[in-house]
Formats: sequence, C-alpha cells, structure tokens
Amino acid sequence: MQKIEDLGVINLKVYQDDELYCFTSDSILLAKFSRVKKGDVVADFCSGSGIVGFYLYGLNHSAIQSVTLFEMQQTLYDLSRKSIEENNLQSVFNAVNVRLQDIDNEYAGKFSLIVCNPPYMEKDSGALDKDFSIAICRREVALSLKELVKAVAKNLKFGGRVCMVHRADRLTDIICEFRVHGIEPKRVQFVASGDKEPYLLMIEGVKGGKSGIKVMKTTKN
Repeated sequence: MQKIEDLGVINLKVYQDDELYCFTSDSILLAKFSRVKKGDVVADFCSGSGIVGFYLYGLNHSAIQSVTLFEMQQTLYDLSRKSIEENNLQSVFNAVNVRLQDIDNEYAGKFSLIVCNPPYMEKDSGALDKDFSIAICRREVALSLKELVKAVAKNLKFGGRVCMVHRADRLTDIICEFRVHGIEPKRVQFVASGDKEPYLLMIEGVKGGKSGIKVMKTTKN
C-alpha cells in the first residue's frame, strides 16, 4: 500500500509502498554524514524511492545544483518519480531506471558527489529473501560491491566524493575496492546501538585523493 512520508525538512515528502523495500534510519544517517559543497552535482545510487537524495537536498538545498536518482527496480523508480512531482522539484531532480552497471556514458565523470545505500550482504550469506524485489535491496544478487565501486569510479569526476553506508564488517572489502578503482578513503564513522559494538559504517572516499583517513567518533542509532 502506498503512503507518503513527511521528511521533516523544508516540507519534503517521499512516497513509499509497504509491500516494497522501505527506507530505514541508515538512509538518514548517510544524508547527515555526507558533506555537500556549493554547486554539487549529486547522484544517488541504489536510490530506491529516493530517500537519501531527497533528505540530502532538504539539508543542503541552497548548495546543491542537481540530484539524479539511479534505481534499477521499476516499482521503486516509479515512486521516486511521484515524489519529484509531489515536491515540484522537476527542475532539480531527475530519476533514471537503470542498473548501475549499465549507466549511459553521458553521465561518465559528471558527478561531484555520489551517495549510496547499497545491498549490505554478500550474495550467498544466509537464506535468500522470498521476495526477490526485497532480496535485491538487501543482498548482492544483482549488484556486487565490485560492480558498485566500478560504477562510482566511472561516473564520479576527478576530485569528487562518494559517501556510502554499509555493514561494519565489510570495511576491508570497501577500502580494497575503493583503492583498486582509484578512490582514496578519507573519512569513516561507525554506528552503534547503545553500548553494543558498531554494526554499521559510513565512509567517504575521494577520486584521486591523497592517502590519509580520519576515523570519526562513533555515532549512536
């Protein structure tokens, strides 16, 4: 069933469908972690219904030039299109229904900031979700980490930043893939629930950046 969520920033609203994959607090944390610069041309990879892109814009609307949402699932893409129209943001937002592996060359090197809340779990880790549309969002059944970072590197301009949220135990995998594709990790922040060990991380990388990473204070969720 479709519903509309008020994001609580500049009156932005986003459509969701509780029969599809719905956003979680991870998306809000990522939007707050991501550093925006004046004139940024933003892409939201694995955008789903567009929550990261919309919330990021809500927090930084005076600085962001444009936001392009990339989502492979037609149903989620359709919801993001409805949200663009609901918020009357056709002049700022664009949505593209495509696999990240197949993004058109017109976008190569275009973006100064890419944000991404990708599938966290490896393809063969645990039982597969019965609903394949949910499985795609949670597991690397349609997009591997390697393919994701390759797409980021292709479409990020030199000196551009990528900000990603992921499982804390995938940190080594992420850093290795970043460096293979010419992206230098610059900031990392872990996320914990109460006094438990961190279960999430947020990481920023710079295409062509110099080595040196800042480990930020763990945040609570």
